[in-house]
Amino acid sequence: MSRKRKVWLVLSLALALFLTWRFTRRLNIFVVDDKFATTLPVEIPAGLTGIRATDCGVCHQEIYQEWKTSIHAQAWLDPYYQVDRAFEGDPPVCDHCHLQLEPQRDYLITGFHDRGRLYPIKTPNPGFDPELQAEGVTCAVCHLREGKIIGPFETDSVVHPVKVDRSFLSGMSPCYICHVVSGERWDTFYRFPPCGTVAEIAARGNPPDCVSCHMPAVTRPVVKGGVPRRGGRHSFQGGHSPVKVESALAVRYQQKDTGGKITFTFELTNVGAYHHLPTGTPDRHLTLELRLLDRLDREIDRRTFKMIRRVLWRPFIMDLWDTRLPYEEPREYTWSFPRDRRPRPAVLEATVRYHLLAESRRRRIGYQNETPIAYPIYRNRIDLKTKS
Repeated sequence: MSRKRKVWLVLSLALALFLTWRFTRRLNIFVVDDKFATTLPVEIPAGLTGIRATDCGVCHQEIYQEWKTSIHAQAWLDPYYQVDRAFEGDPPVCDHCHLQLEPQRDYLITGFHDRGRLYPIKTPNPGFDPELQAEGVTCAVCHLREGKIIGPFETDSVVHPVKVDRSFLSGMSPCYICHVVSGERWDTFYRFPPCGTVAEIAARGNPPDCVSCHMPAVTRPVVKGGVPRRGGRHSFQGGHSPVKVESALAVRYQQKDTGGKITFTFELTNVGAYHHLPTGTPDRHLTLELRLLDRLDREIDRRTFKMIRRVLWRPFIMDLWDTRLPYEEPREYTWSFPRDRRPRPAVLEATVRYHLLAESRRRRIGYQNETPIAYPIYRNRIDLKTKS
Protein backbone atom coordinates (compact mmCIF):
# COMPACT_ATOMS: atom_id res chain seq x y z
CA MET A 1 0.00 0.00 0.00
CA SER A 2 1.38 3.39 -0.97
CA ARG A 3 2.14 6.05 1.62
CA LYS A 4 -0.46 8.37 0.10
CA ARG A 5 -3.12 5.71 0.34
CA LYS A 6 -2.21 5.02 3.95
CA VAL A 7 -2.61 8.70 4.78
CA TRP A 8 -6.05 8.80 3.14
CA LEU A 9 -7.04 5.63 4.98
CA VAL A 10 -6.02 7.08 8.34
CA LEU A 11 -7.81 10.37 7.61
CA SER A 12 -10.95 8.53 6.49
CA LEU A 13 -10.94 6.41 9.64
CA ALA A 14 -10.44 9.49 11.83
CA LEU A 15 -13.30 11.28 10.08
CA ALA A 16 -15.57 8.24 10.48
CA LEU A 17 -14.77 8.04 14.20
CA PHE A 18 -15.32 11.78 14.61
CA LEU A 19 -18.70 11.69 12.88
CA THR A 20 -19.74 8.63 14.86
CA TRP A 21 -18.97 10.55 18.05
CA ARG A 22 -20.90 13.60 16.82
CA PHE A 23 -23.93 11.50 15.94
CA THR A 24 -24.02 9.50 19.19
CA ARG A 25 -22.90 11.93 21.91
CA ARG A 26 -25.39 13.74 24.11
CA LEU A 27 -26.53 16.88 22.35
CA ASN A 28 -25.31 20.01 24.08
CA ILE A 29 -26.67 23.33 22.84
CA PHE A 30 -25.11 25.62 25.44
CA VAL A 31 -22.23 25.85 27.84
CA VAL A 32 -22.79 25.08 31.52
CA ASP A 33 -21.11 28.20 32.82
CA ASP A 34 -20.68 29.28 36.43
CA LYS A 35 -24.22 30.54 36.94
CA PHE A 36 -25.62 27.13 35.94
CA ALA A 37 -23.03 24.94 37.57
CA THR A 38 -24.50 25.18 41.06
CA THR A 39 -27.91 25.64 42.64
CA LEU A 40 -29.09 28.78 44.40
CA PRO A 41 -28.58 28.36 48.16
CA VAL A 42 -31.59 29.21 50.30
CA GLU A 43 -31.43 31.21 53.50
CA ILE A 44 -34.86 31.97 54.91
CA PRO A 45 -35.12 35.71 55.70
CA ALA A 46 -35.80 36.84 59.24
CA GLY A 47 -39.52 37.11 59.86
CA LEU A 48 -40.49 34.32 57.48
CA THR A 49 -41.19 30.68 58.25
CA GLY A 50 -40.68 29.38 54.72
CA ILE A 51 -40.02 30.37 51.12
CA ARG A 52 -42.53 28.25 49.25
CA ALA A 53 -44.99 30.08 47.00
CA THR A 54 -47.73 28.94 49.35
CA ASP A 55 -45.93 30.78 52.16
CA CYS A 56 -45.63 33.95 50.09
CA GLY A 57 -49.25 33.65 49.01
CA VAL A 58 -50.52 34.10 52.55
CA CYS A 59 -49.81 37.83 52.25
CA HIS A 60 -49.34 38.34 48.50
CA GLN A 61 -52.60 36.69 47.57
CA GLU A 62 -53.31 38.30 44.19
CA ILE A 63 -49.75 37.81 42.94
CA TYR A 64 -49.80 34.20 44.13
CA GLN A 65 -53.02 33.46 42.24
CA GLU A 66 -51.52 34.93 39.05
CA TRP A 67 -48.35 32.89 39.44
CA LYS A 68 -50.38 29.68 39.88
CA THR A 69 -51.78 30.11 36.37
CA SER A 70 -48.35 30.64 34.82
CA ILE A 71 -46.09 28.24 32.96
CA HIS A 72 -43.42 29.10 35.55
CA ALA A 73 -45.52 27.32 38.15
CA GLN A 74 -45.54 24.25 35.87
CA ALA A 75 -41.82 24.34 35.09
CA TRP A 76 -41.28 20.99 36.84
CA LEU A 77 -44.68 19.28 36.72
CA ASP A 78 -45.59 20.09 33.13
CA PRO A 79 -46.44 16.71 31.49
CA TYR A 80 -44.68 17.53 28.22
CA TYR A 81 -41.51 18.57 30.03
CA GLN A 82 -41.47 15.36 32.05
CA VAL A 83 -41.99 13.15 28.99
CA ASP A 84 -39.40 15.05 26.95
CA ARG A 85 -36.92 14.97 29.83
CA ALA A 86 -37.32 11.20 30.25
CA PHE A 87 -36.93 10.67 26.49
CA GLU A 88 -33.61 12.53 26.58
CA GLY A 89 -32.35 10.39 29.47
CA ASP A 90 -33.06 12.81 32.35
CA PRO A 91 -30.12 15.13 31.60
CA PRO A 92 -29.10 17.00 34.78
CA VAL A 93 -28.58 20.15 32.70
CA CYS A 94 -32.37 20.60 32.54
CA ASP A 95 -32.49 21.06 36.31
CA HIS A 96 -30.38 24.21 36.07
CA CYS A 97 -33.44 26.19 34.98
CA HIS A 98 -36.38 24.07 36.07
CA LEU A 99 -35.12 23.46 39.63
CA GLN A 100 -32.86 26.34 40.56
CA LEU A 101 -33.12 26.29 44.34
CA GLU A 102 -30.95 23.90 46.32
CA PRO A 103 -33.86 22.43 48.36
CA GLN A 104 -35.72 21.65 45.12
CA ARG A 105 -33.34 18.86 44.18
CA ASP A 106 -32.98 15.51 45.87
CA TYR A 107 -29.23 15.67 45.28
CA LEU A 108 -26.32 18.01 45.93
CA ILE A 109 -23.60 18.61 43.35
CA THR A 110 -20.10 18.04 44.74
CA GLY A 111 -18.26 18.21 41.42
CA PHE A 112 -18.38 17.06 37.82
CA HIS A 113 -17.17 14.02 35.94
CA ASP A 114 -16.42 16.06 32.82
CA ARG A 115 -14.96 19.41 31.83
CA GLY A 116 -18.21 20.43 30.16
CA ARG A 117 -20.04 20.01 33.49
CA LEU A 118 -22.79 17.95 31.90
CA TYR A 119 -22.33 15.02 34.29
CA PRO A 120 -22.39 16.13 37.94
CA ILE A 121 -21.18 14.12 40.90
CA LYS A 122 -24.25 13.77 43.12
CA THR A 123 -24.80 13.12 46.79
CA PRO A 124 -28.17 12.90 48.62
CA ASN A 125 -29.63 16.24 49.69
CA PRO A 126 -30.80 16.16 53.33
CA GLY A 127 -32.63 19.46 52.80
CA PHE A 128 -34.71 18.25 49.85
CA ASP A 129 -38.23 19.72 49.86
CA PRO A 130 -40.55 17.89 47.42
CA GLU A 131 -43.29 20.51 47.83
CA LEU A 132 -40.88 23.27 46.86
CA GLN A 133 -39.69 21.14 43.94
CA ALA A 134 -43.27 20.86 42.65
CA GLU A 135 -43.48 24.66 42.50
CA GLY A 136 -40.92 24.85 39.69
CA VAL A 137 -39.89 28.45 39.03
CA THR A 138 -41.27 29.71 42.30
CA CYS A 139 -41.17 33.12 44.02
CA ALA A 140 -37.79 32.63 45.67
CA VAL A 141 -36.05 31.97 42.33
CA CYS A 142 -36.41 35.64 41.42
CA HIS A 143 -36.99 37.32 44.78
CA LEU A 144 -34.54 35.70 47.22
CA ARG A 145 -30.79 36.26 47.40
CA GLU A 146 -28.48 35.79 50.39
CA GLY A 147 -31.32 35.75 52.89
CA LYS A 148 -32.94 38.93 51.57
CA ILE A 149 -36.12 39.51 49.62
CA ILE A 150 -35.48 41.47 46.42
CA GLY A 151 -38.16 43.75 45.01
CA PRO A 152 -38.67 46.93 43.00
CA PHE A 153 -39.45 49.26 45.90
CA GLU A 154 -38.94 49.82 49.61
CA THR A 155 -41.46 48.71 52.17
CA ASP A 156 -42.29 49.56 55.76
CA SER A 157 -43.34 45.97 56.37
CA VAL A 158 -42.13 44.50 59.62
CA VAL A 159 -42.52 40.97 58.23
CA HIS A 160 -39.33 40.97 56.18
CA PRO A 161 -36.84 43.54 54.83
CA VAL A 162 -36.62 44.21 51.09
CA LYS A 163 -33.51 44.87 49.07
CA VAL A 164 -34.52 47.31 46.34
CA ASP A 165 -33.74 46.49 42.73
CA ARG A 166 -35.40 48.94 40.33
CA SER A 167 -34.54 46.75 37.35
CA PHE A 168 -37.46 44.52 38.33
CA LEU A 169 -39.80 47.11 36.78
CA SER A 170 -38.40 46.87 33.25
CA GLY A 171 -35.70 45.23 31.18
CA MET A 172 -34.72 41.61 31.69
CA SER A 173 -32.78 41.48 34.93
CA PRO A 174 -35.12 38.97 36.66
CA CYS A 175 -35.20 36.78 33.55
CA TYR A 176 -31.48 36.75 32.80
CA ILE A 177 -30.44 33.78 34.89
CA CYS A 178 -32.47 31.35 32.75
CA HIS A 179 -33.28 33.08 29.51
CA VAL A 180 -29.75 34.06 28.51
CA VAL A 181 -27.25 31.23 28.38
CA SER A 182 -23.73 30.95 27.07
CA GLY A 183 -22.58 29.13 23.96
CA GLU A 184 -19.18 30.53 23.06
CA ARG A 185 -17.78 27.22 21.91
CA TRP A 186 -17.35 25.62 18.50
CA ASP A 187 -19.83 22.80 19.07
CA THR A 188 -22.66 24.73 20.73
CA PHE A 189 -25.18 27.13 19.32
CA TYR A 190 -25.95 30.09 21.55
CA ARG A 191 -29.00 31.31 19.64
CA PHE A 192 -31.14 28.42 20.76
CA PRO A 193 -33.64 28.32 23.58
CA PRO A 194 -33.89 29.84 25.93
CA CYS A 195 -31.43 32.42 24.61
CA GLY A 196 -32.58 32.73 21.01
CA THR A 197 -35.25 35.24 21.94
CA VAL A 198 -32.81 37.79 23.29
CA ALA A 199 -30.52 37.39 20.28
CA GLU A 200 -33.44 38.07 17.95
CA ILE A 201 -34.31 41.28 19.79
CA ALA A 202 -30.71 42.47 19.97
CA ALA A 203 -30.20 41.84 16.25
CA ARG A 204 -32.76 44.58 15.54
CA GLY A 205 -31.07 47.03 17.87
CA ASN A 206 -33.87 46.96 20.43
CA PRO A 207 -33.05 46.71 24.15
CA PRO A 208 -34.54 43.49 25.53
CA ASP A 209 -37.45 44.27 27.86
CA CYS A 210 -39.09 41.01 28.90
CA VAL A 211 -40.76 42.52 31.96
CA SER A 212 -42.80 45.22 30.25
CA CYS A 213 -44.34 42.77 27.79
CA HIS A 214 -44.72 39.56 29.77
CA MET A 215 -45.47 41.22 33.12
CA PRO A 216 -47.85 44.07 32.16
CA ALA A 217 -47.72 47.01 34.53
CA VAL A 218 -50.36 47.26 37.23
CA THR A 219 -50.78 49.59 40.21
CA ARG A 220 -52.17 47.82 43.27
CA PRO A 221 -51.40 46.96 46.88
CA VAL A 222 -48.81 44.20 47.06
CA VAL A 223 -50.50 42.95 50.23
CA LYS A 224 -54.12 43.29 51.24
CA GLY A 225 -54.70 46.74 52.76
CA GLY A 226 -51.30 48.01 51.64
CA VAL A 227 -50.39 51.11 49.69
CA PRO A 228 -50.98 50.80 45.92
CA ARG A 229 -47.67 50.57 44.07
CA ARG A 230 -46.60 50.04 40.49
CA GLY A 231 -45.65 46.47 39.73
CA GLY A 232 -46.28 43.77 37.16
CA ARG A 233 -48.71 40.94 36.61
CA HIS A 234 -47.17 37.59 37.51
CA SER A 235 -48.97 35.41 34.97
CA PHE A 236 -45.97 35.60 32.58
CA GLN A 237 -48.12 35.21 29.49
CA GLY A 238 -46.32 34.09 26.35
CA GLY A 239 -46.58 31.25 23.89
CA HIS A 240 -49.06 29.32 26.03
CA SER A 241 -51.53 32.21 25.96
CA PRO A 242 -53.70 32.38 22.82
CA VAL A 243 -54.77 35.92 23.73
CA LYS A 244 -51.17 37.09 24.08
CA VAL A 245 -50.03 35.51 20.81
CA GLU A 246 -53.11 36.73 18.93
CA SER A 247 -52.33 40.30 19.98
CA ALA A 248 -48.91 40.04 18.31
CA LEU A 249 -50.21 39.06 14.88
CA ALA A 250 -51.87 41.19 12.19
CA VAL A 251 -53.47 39.47 9.20
CA ARG A 252 -54.69 41.14 6.01
CA TYR A 253 -55.77 39.63 2.71
CA GLN A 254 -56.54 40.65 -0.86
CA GLN A 255 -58.78 38.83 -3.32
CA LYS A 256 -58.39 39.31 -7.05
CA ASP A 257 -60.60 37.84 -9.79
CA THR A 258 -58.85 37.87 -13.17
CA GLY A 259 -59.37 35.69 -16.23
CA GLY A 260 -61.61 33.21 -14.41
CA LYS A 261 -59.00 32.73 -11.69
CA ILE A 262 -59.30 33.75 -8.03
CA THR A 263 -56.09 34.75 -6.30
CA PHE A 264 -55.82 35.28 -2.55
CA THR A 265 -52.81 36.98 -1.00
CA PHE A 266 -52.53 36.86 2.79
CA GLU A 267 -50.14 39.20 4.55
CA LEU A 268 -48.99 38.20 8.05
CA THR A 269 -47.09 40.68 10.20
CA ASN A 270 -45.59 40.37 13.65
CA VAL A 271 -46.79 43.64 15.19
CA GLY A 272 -46.49 42.85 18.89
CA ALA A 273 -43.18 41.12 19.64
CA TYR A 274 -39.67 42.50 19.12
CA HIS A 275 -38.46 38.91 18.81
CA HIS A 276 -39.53 36.51 16.08
CA LEU A 277 -43.02 35.04 16.11
CA PRO A 278 -42.88 32.40 17.35
CA THR A 279 -39.67 32.36 19.38
CA GLY A 280 -37.93 29.95 21.73
CA THR A 281 -37.69 26.24 21.00
CA PRO A 282 -37.60 25.44 17.25
CA ASP A 283 -40.54 23.07 17.73
CA ARG A 284 -42.79 26.11 17.95
CA HIS A 285 -44.14 27.32 14.64
CA LEU A 286 -47.08 28.97 12.90
CA THR A 287 -49.19 27.58 10.09
CA LEU A 288 -51.50 29.38 7.70
CA GLU A 289 -54.07 26.86 6.50
CA LEU A 290 -56.29 27.77 3.54
CA ARG A 291 -59.25 25.45 2.90
CA LEU A 292 -61.47 25.68 -0.15
CA LEU A 293 -65.05 24.57 0.61
CA ASP A 294 -68.14 23.96 -1.44
CA ARG A 295 -71.59 25.32 -0.54
CA LEU A 296 -72.14 22.37 1.84
CA ASP A 297 -68.85 23.08 3.64
CA ARG A 298 -67.18 20.04 2.17
CA GLU A 299 -63.46 20.43 1.60
CA ILE A 300 -62.38 20.68 -2.03
CA ASP A 301 -58.71 21.53 -1.59
CA ARG A 302 -56.27 23.03 0.89
CA ARG A 303 -52.90 24.76 1.13
CA THR A 304 -50.71 25.01 4.23
CA PHE A 305 -47.86 27.46 4.73
CA LYS A 306 -45.42 27.09 7.63
CA MET A 307 -43.52 29.77 9.53
CA ILE A 308 -40.81 27.68 11.16
CA ARG A 309 -37.14 27.40 11.97
CA ARG A 310 -35.51 24.33 10.46
CA VAL A 311 -32.37 23.14 12.16
CA LEU A 312 -29.70 20.56 11.45
CA TRP A 313 -28.85 19.08 14.86
CA ARG A 314 -26.23 16.51 13.96
CA PRO A 315 -23.34 16.22 13.31
CA PHE A 316 -23.28 20.01 13.85
CA ILE A 317 -25.96 22.43 14.96
CA MET A 318 -26.79 24.93 12.26
CA ASP A 319 -29.75 26.77 10.76
CA LEU A 320 -31.07 25.36 7.51
CA TRP A 321 -33.72 28.03 6.98
CA ASP A 322 -35.96 30.30 9.03
CA THR A 323 -39.39 31.45 7.81
CA ARG A 324 -40.73 32.78 11.12
CA LEU A 325 -42.02 36.34 11.38
CA PRO A 326 -39.48 38.99 12.47
CA TYR A 327 -40.89 42.13 14.05
CA GLU A 328 -42.70 44.39 11.56
CA GLU A 329 -41.55 42.49 8.46
CA PRO A 330 -44.70 41.47 6.53
CA ARG A 331 -44.73 38.09 4.81
CA GLU A 332 -47.08 37.25 1.93
CA TYR A 333 -48.65 33.89 1.05
CA THR A 334 -50.55 33.44 -2.21
CA TRP A 335 -52.95 30.82 -3.55
CA SER A 336 -54.74 30.84 -6.90
CA PHE A 337 -57.47 28.54 -8.24
CA PRO A 338 -60.04 28.56 -11.09
CA ARG A 339 -63.41 30.03 -10.16
CA ASP A 340 -65.26 27.44 -12.25
CA ARG A 341 -63.41 24.40 -10.90
CA ARG A 342 -65.53 21.42 -9.94
CA PRO A 343 -66.92 21.11 -7.36
CA ARG A 344 -67.58 24.85 -7.49
CA PRO A 345 -65.85 26.67 -4.59
CA ALA A 346 -68.09 28.72 -2.32
CA VAL A 347 -65.96 29.60 0.71
CA LEU A 348 -62.29 30.10 1.52
CA GLU A 349 -61.56 29.32 5.16
CA ALA A 350 -58.31 30.77 6.53
CA THR A 351 -56.81 29.71 9.87
CA VAL A 352 -53.52 30.68 11.49
CA ARG A 353 -52.43 28.29 14.25
CA TYR A 354 -49.72 28.56 16.86
CA HIS A 355 -48.01 25.20 17.39
CA LEU A 356 -46.33 24.65 20.75
CA LEU A 357 -44.90 21.34 19.60
CA ALA A 358 -44.30 19.67 16.26
CA GLU A 359 -46.51 16.64 15.74
CA SER A 360 -43.49 14.61 14.63
CA ARG A 361 -41.75 15.38 17.92
CA ARG A 362 -44.88 14.51 19.91
CA ARG A 363 -45.03 11.08 18.28
CA ARG A 364 -41.30 10.49 18.59
CA ILE A 365 -41.15 11.03 22.36
CA GLY A 366 -44.51 9.33 23.01
CA TYR A 367 -46.22 12.37 24.51
CA GLN A 368 -49.92 11.66 25.02
CA ASN A 369 -51.14 15.22 25.37
CA GLU A 370 -54.36 15.92 27.26
CA THR A 371 -54.35 19.54 26.17
CA PRO A 372 -53.94 20.77 22.57
CA ILE A 373 -50.43 21.27 21.25
CA ALA A 374 -51.75 23.86 18.78
CA TYR A 375 -54.43 26.54 18.87
CA PRO A 376 -55.95 29.00 16.39
CA ILE A 377 -55.07 32.69 16.66
CA TYR A 378 -56.85 33.85 13.50
CA ARG A 379 -59.90 32.55 11.65
CA ASN A 380 -61.83 33.91 8.70
CA ARG A 381 -64.50 32.55 6.36
CA ILE A 382 -64.57 34.40 3.07
CA ASP A 383 -67.61 34.12 0.83
CA LEU A 384 -66.37 33.76 -2.73
CA LYS A 385 -69.49 35.45 -4.08
CA THR A 386 -68.12 38.74 -2.81
CA LYS A 387 -64.87 40.51 -3.40
CA SER A 388 -62.69 42.12 -0.74
